[in-house]
Amino acid sequence: MSFAVSASLFAAGQAASPVNFLYTGSDDLGRIRKIIERADIAGVQIVYNWKDLETGKDKYDFAQIEKDLAFLGRLNKKLFMQVQDRFFRPEARNVPRYLLEEPQYGGGLAAQVDNPGEGLPAGSGWVAQHWNPEVRLRYQKLLQALGKQFDGRVYGVNLPETSADIDIKRDKTGFTCDKYFSAELENLKAAKGAFKKSYVVQYVNFWPCEWENDHNYMGRLFEFAAKNGAGLGGPDIVPGKKAQMKNSYPFFNRYKGKLRLVAMAVQEPTLTYTNPKTKKPFTKEEFRDFARNYLGADIIFWSVTAPWLAR
Repeated sequence: MSFAVSASLFAAGQAASPVNFLYTGSDDLGRIRKIIERADIAGVQIVYNWKDLETGKDKYDFAQIEKDLAFLGRLNKKLFMQVQDRFFRPEARNVPRYLLEEPQYGGGLAAQVDNPGEGLPAGSGWVAQHWNPEVRLRYQKLLQALGKQFDGRVYGVNLPETSADIDIKRDKTGFTCDKYFSAELENLKAAKGAFKKSYVVQYVNFWPCEWENDHNYMGRLFEFAAKNGAGLGGPDIVPGKKAQMKNSYPFFNRYKGKLRLVAMAVQEPTLTYTNPKTKKPFTKEEFRDFARNYLGADIIFWSVTAPWLAR
C-alpha cells in the first residue's frame, strides 16, 4: 500500500483505504458540486482529450485544467487528470488536426474493431498510433508540457487503458503487438519523467495479442512499475470477472504493497454488472472489498451515477 498517499488523503478527512474520487468531465463540475463537497470524496478524476490540450503543433491550451484546479482548490479537493489518446465514438477523432493531415503521422489514428465493455457497436473507436515514432513523440511532448505546468499541482496523472483492438490483418499503419507494448512503456517512462512530484498511473486491463501473460507484456509492465515508482490502475472493478482474472487482476494481487499507487475505476458500464451469487448489481461494499483486499487499491474513481452517491 502507498502509505504516503493514504496519509495525505486521510489528513483531509478520509476514513479508510481505498479513498473515493469522482470520475466526471469538466462541464459537470458545477452541477455535481454538492457531491464533490462530501467529506467522503477526496477529489475528482477528469478526462482531457488530446486535441483540447494541443490546439496546433506545439500550441498548448491548458486553461480548462487551470479552471478545474481552481474550482477544486476552493473546495479543498484534489485533481487527477487523464490524458486521453483513444476514443469510443466514430466521430470522436480527438487528436490535433495536424496528426490527421501531415503524412509523417500516417493518419494519426487507427480504427478499433471492437470496444469491449463500452456497450458500443464494433468499429466505433479510435486509438492514437503510438507505434508510429512520430505520433509517439508528439504525445510525449504534450506530457512534458503538462508536467512543466502542473507537476506537483495536480494530485496525479493517468494514461488510458492498454486495451486496443486492431484488425491486424487489415491494418496498414505498421501496428504490431510488440511495437504497441514498447510504445506504451515508453509513454509511461515519459510521463514519469515529466511528473516527478505528482503521481503517475498507467491504466492496464488487457494487451493486444496476449492472454494470461503469454507474451509477458503484463509481467514486464508490472515489474517496470514496481521498480520505477509508477502507479497502475484500471478502468473497471468487476469482482472476479473471468476476463480480467486471466489478465491484469492477478498481477494487481501479486504486486499488492509493491506499487506506488493503485487507482481503479467504477465507471458507468461497470455499474451494470451483477454479482453472480446475489443476481443483483454489485454494491459499494462489494466493489470496495474486492478493490482493497484483492487488488490493493488506494483510490477508486467512482461514476457520479453510482447509487450510493445519491444517498
